[in-house]
Amino acid sequence: MILQAEQLVKHYGEHVALGGLDLSVNAGEVFCLLGANGAGKTTTIQLFLGFIEPTSGSAKIKGLEVKDHPLETKKALAYIPENVMLYPNLTGLENLEYFSTLAGATQYDANALRAILSQAGLPNDAVDNPVGTYSKGMRQKVGIAMAIARRAELLLLDEPTSGLDPKASNEFSQLVASLRERGVAVLMATHDLFRSREVGTHIGIMKRGRLVTHLNANDVTHNDLERIYLEHMHD
Repeated sequence: MILQAEQLVKHYGEHVALGGLDLSVNAGEVFCLLGANGAGKTTTIQLFLGFIEPTSGSAKIKGLEVKDHPLETKKALAYIPENVMLYPNLTGLENLEYFSTLAGATQYDANALRAILSQAGLPNDAVDNPVGTYSKGMRQKVGIAMAIARRAELLLLDEPTSGLDPKASNEFSQLVASLRERGVAVLMATHDLFRSREVGTHIGIMKRGRLVTHLNANDVTHNDLERIYLEHMHD
């Protein structure tokens, strides 16, 4: 098991941001967390990143408690937020080289890094252009390239398709599917019901800090998922 939450709780004063979450993600699985703003999706991602500490319960990556092993657990994962932060004056290739070196992935020469960017779907004619000229979808592809270069076993995604046009969103889903086929475990927080059904193996619906439904993606159609989601969103 790559990622596991057991009765994971996060309080801010009297506000319950996360109330007893149980979930697990194995190698080659994509677990999509759906829910409105404030449902607890981003809080869950941040707990596994170690950005915040749980009030109680357990957040484990490869069997290690994140709060007790912050450095070791980060070595296993890559994180792609809604807006991937890159150096705008550096090229896609230079950004990948810099961040891969920081992560300890120093075995790649320029040709190998170009091949990784190509794997991630970045057009060859964009590799040597400044990232400041890239679209959001192109920046996301550089983020995926970083995950490939690091050989990440776990990918944490927070609203990765927000603001992407349909073509770019579809390309991103294909990239996530290709990583899933390589055995990467993925936890994705999203509002996108269509992409969740398309790329996910498991789908969880969150409401007010709790996981109210856990579905096998193969067991529901797009229409089923929309109906179930809307039923839970009613008070």
